[in-house]
Amino acid sequence: MNTQKTFALILGIVLLLVGILGFFNNPLVGDSGYFGTNTLQDILHVIAGLFGLYVGTKGMGSGYNQTIGWIGIVLGVLGFIPGIDSLFLSLLNINTAITVLHLIIGVVCLGVYYGAKK
Repeated sequence: MNTQKTFALILGIVLLLVGILGFFNNPLVGDSGYFGTNTLQDILHVIAGLFGLYVGTKGMGSGYNQTIGWIGIVLGVLGFIPGIDSLFLSLLNINTAITVLHLIIGVVCLGVYYGAKK
């Protein structure tokens, strides 16, 4: 298994678990969790996670890593722009902690995409 596939598969599993966990009241994710999410964001995490599992097993991980990377960067940057951050907060319940996490995930995904053999 190559790095692109492995990373996509692992990220898919993590996103799927985070999405599922977000549906339950817990201190990590969810409406009242440290990484604030809501039902819409939990659904998006489940979809992205399932897609990551699919592409990770089918050998199409590099495109997934690139896409999730750029989505993470865009969400992270937008989360720090005044006015837009309040829109994200109300629509997806994104707080500062998850904005930073989106940036980190975006950078790591793009690092894997551009740095690992495709």
